[in-house]
Amino acid sequence: MMEKNNNLVVGMTVFGAIFFIFGFATTFIITLTAPVKAIFGLSEFEAQLLSSAFFIAYPLMSIPTGKIIDLIGYKMTVIAGLILMALGSFIFIPAAKLPSFPIFLVGTFILAVGVVFLQVSANPYVTAIGPSPTASSRLNLTQALNAVATMIAPWLISVAIFKGLNLPNDDNLITSEHGLMAAERVPLPFIAMGIIVLLVAIAIFSIKLPVIDKGSGVKKSIWKYPHVVLGALGIFAYVGAEVGNAGLIVNYLKNSVEGISAEMASTYAAIYWGGAMIGRFFGSFMFSEMKQSKKLSLLIPVLLLAFIAGSFVTDWNWKIGLIFTLVSIANFIIMQIGTGKAAKTLAIFALSAALLDIATTFTTGQVALWSVIS
Repeated sequence: MMEKNNNLVVGMTVFGAIFFIFGFATTFIITLTAPVKAIFGLSEFEAQLLSSAFFIAYPLMSIPTGKIIDLIGYKMTVIAGLILMALGSFIFIPAAKLPSFPIFLVGTFILAVGVVFLQVSANPYVTAIGPSPTASSRLNLTQALNAVATMIAPWLISVAIFKGLNLPNDDNLITSEHGLMAAERVPLPFIAMGIIVLLVAIAIFSIKLPVIDKGSGVKKSIWKYPHVVLGALGIFAYVGAEVGNAGLIVNYLKNSVEGISAEMASTYAAIYWGGAMIGRFFGSFMFSEMKQSKKLSLLIPVLLLAFIAGSFVTDWNWKIGLIFTLVSIANFIIMQIGTGKAAKTLAIFALSAALLDIATTFTTGQVALWSVIS
């Protein structure tokens, strides 16, 4: 019994780290479009190719990853994913030193392929390493770590890359002093990430993991299940909106809000992802069969987390933390209006998000800032 508990703790520690890492890598690449735009003097369209190089790996590699799992198994696929992430991270060293935008894209794609390997192969392990009745709790925990990482990554960019740099609103040139300084600062976070994922790969190789049954049931076409297809289309639209906003937010705020530097805009990007984190925490209990009194008791710690997180990433600006908390309360109220029904709540949130994006498009200043973040 003691050995099983130890295996569960070790397994959850390692896979918790994996979920944290690929959440961090995803939003780090998305937010990196702003410094890359400044380094190479790119247009907005060209800068967004960085995000495209990352997310194109999902449709290209998801099905092949399933075939790879059939060949080498889940454990070796996880290890291969971590090694690919490390390789992609280390490619950013020559990409920034030269500097070369095509090499940036190559490194991004290889890193993304590693993330795809992990996305496909890690989830089954989180379910399999412990008792079945608590599998959903383990998945919620790993997803929470993933959400925390998505908030930390933009904040780290503001500290590690943008700190003290004056990047103008118009397209910069690679020959500019601040553009070169930004290029010099890019490799360090990737070196750290590459080393960490290699250490995690060694840990995965060293520990004993349960054998996952690949299943021998009759395979059916997903087209026979309209809810699966519609759900996939819904996720497609949601990810496009989430990533599209996140990829543009730094440069948008620099151009639309007077007095906002690239460094400060990155901290607001962290708050944007923090909103997604708070929403996930709300969703974990709002759509459960938990008593309403219990749900309300969980509201306080989540709002406290929102206040601390919003204050922390803005160098303990309590005013920003308070505004972020009010936005979180608005999210909770919308979920109450949805009466806990997922479809109704989804429709309300979709309409609210669309209206906020429209408001962002036609406004400037503080209204635009909080519209895009909300």
